[in-house]
Amino acid sequence: MIVPSIDLQGGTTVQLVGGEEQALDAGDPRPLLERFRRVGETAVIDLDAAKGNPQTAQRQHNQALIEELCGRAPVRVGGGIRTEESARRWLDAGAEKIILGTAATPELCSKLPKARLIAALDARNGEVVVEGWRRATGRRIEESMAELRDHVGGFLVTFVEREGRLGGTQLDRVRALVELAGDARVTVAGGVTTSEEVAALDGMGADAQVGMALYTGALTLGDGFAAPLRSDRADGLIATVVVNESGRTLGLCWSSRRSLGYAIEHGVGAYESRKRGLWIKGQTSGATQELLSIGVDCDRDALRFTVRQKRGTGFCHLGTDSCWGRASGLSKLEATLWDRRASAPADSYAGRLFRDAGLLRAKLTEEAGELGEALGRQEVVHEAADVIFFAMTAMARAGVSLADVEAELDLRARRVTRRPGNAKPKAVLR
Repeated sequence: MIVPSIDLQGGTTVQLVGGEEQALDAGDPRPLLERFRRVGETAVIDLDAAKGNPQTAQRQHNQALIEELCGRAPVRVGGGIRTEESARRWLDAGAEKIILGTAATPELCSKLPKARLIAALDARNGEVVVEGWRRATGRRIEESMAELRDHVGGFLVTFVEREGRLGGTQLDRVRALVELAGDARVTVAGGVTTSEEVAALDGMGADAQVGMALYTGALTLGDGFAAPLRSDRADGLIATVVVNESGRTLGLCWSSRRSLGYAIEHGVGAYESRKRGLWIKGQTSGATQELLSIGVDCDRDALRFTVRQKRGTGFCHLGTDSCWGRASGLSKLEATLWDRRASAPADSYAGRLFRDAGLLRAKLTEEAGELGEALGRQEVVHEAADVIFFAMTAMARAGVSLADVEAELDLRARRVTRRPGNAKPKAVLR
């Protein structure tokens, strides 16, 4: 699959030719990441740190910016990560994966979570180069790969002499590298320009990291994403499961390369109707969708659209939340509370909870205490339901969704440095 790349220099997105000559300045990385996140992980590379830029303020600006990006989308962070401390810092910041180049040694990698490590093997004419591609090591890609494959979850192989030149990548070398990498997933960078190359790499078991081709328009994000997809239907359509932010299934649609391109470019729920052609969800009904991300299944013949359905509207044409009827459980409770926060009469219990912060705080404290003291299974179920109800009331009151909380939990789960977790003194029961 395609992995878009954001290379940062002096706080702005750039593209370099051969790692040296700046060819373009794409500006603020935030809107770029907002679009790139729709197709999966994005590589975010700190070029200043990779090259050891001595301007401390400039590097600190990059770091603060990358930390912000880690909280916005799944990113692979690379550039200048040369110590265990800096590696853990980026993992704790929420990086999905980190890319180690100069410092990628078995000793360091063994101290970090293997599944979240990518070793960068940047090579000029087959020889691995480090320190921002400035120092040759005398080693071949194959040597480094054999040494590291048991310690990392992936490799980023960059053909430096092709980087930024839009001349195609070295497909003839990739199959052997994928076999040598074993269980570690290979990502190829340097010269990838066409959707055919993305498809060819995927067929070999490798991903394509793409920068210059996307920024210049030589390759569209939609075409690059759709390249590896396959369909056994005569019309070429791909089955597309649509889910909300919490993963609850809303319905089944169909996608074409045309509808995928539109959805990715505009960030909306766009599908291919078997009767009407290109269909933008909610264009006439008002039940619009914001496209958050698209996932591909292991066989490349089915998609999952994760969308944010416009609040107060259903996905189904019958007006229900999904094509399988009304929501239940937490989804139903959330919808009810969001509706009532604006409509509940002031003297109703819901109205009092939304308007009286002291009452809501008291109920949260009361119910949490009762849950802590509950013993039997049914008692725990009952008290937990009370805590969840009042917690979600507080969330709705503040305009916080379940998806917001789930995103925070996912971010915390990516941290590798753990706190003791002791209770605060005022919370300890005596």
